[in-house]
Amino acid sequence: MDPQALFEARARVLADLEARRAATAEAVSFLEDAISSRTWWAEQWPEGVTYVAGLVAQDVQDALFETTQRWPVCLTCGGPVHSLYIQPDLGGPDPVWVCEESGDVVAPLGGLA
Repeated sequence: MDPQALFEARARVLADLEARRAATAEAVSFLEDAISSRTWWAEQWPEGVTYVAGLVAQDVQDALFETTQRWPVCLTCGGPVHSLYIQPDLGGPDPVWVCEESGDVVAPLGGLA
């Protein structure tokens, strides 16, 4: 398996964590755990490597939600706080963040502002 996809996934998710000021030690630890887990997953299913980035983002999002915070939240809609989620559901091949309220694409994975 080519590790480049995992390096890219880590960089894209870290960029989004930093963009939303959520790159805490805990969040980065969740990211490293997700990369480790998805490395094994990609080794078992090499054709699935195109899905790794989106799945890593979902793993980090779930871990943060379970422990400390909702990430990332939508900053484009008014009203109550709500999340963005990765589309397509399986995370690839070109994952984007989508507003759970409006359904609008907010940014590609790694492109949050």
